Amino acid sequence: MHSDLPAIYHRFIDWIGDGTGLPDTILHIHAGMTVLLLARLVSGRSLGSFVPLSFVALAEAGNEIMDRLHFGSWRWPDTTSDVINTLFWPTVICLAVRLRPLVLKAAEL
Repeated sequence: MHSDLPAIYHRFIDWIGDGTGLPDTILHIHAGMTVLLLARLVSGRSLGSFVPLSFVALAEAGNEIMDRLHFGSWRWPDTTSDVINTLFWPTVICLAVRLRPLVLKAAEL
């Protein structure tokens, strides 16, 4: 039995997009935030640590690798947009939580 995992994965992603009616951009934003929060819950680490953010980066890397395997080549405009949309808010949240103690400490001075 031969299974084409990238094709199955791509059909699953298309099914999500078709089922929600949301554009790819919004799905990447939601996916990034969902992975961030699930990684926070599973790992028990603060959103200010790089552990939950690393989960998001790994999940997005896996997604882009599956796209590459499915389509046969990198589609750089799409890949770049996907990475930015997936990582932007998780990165902002990580940095905000991480830097908050520094900002509060500076305000006390």
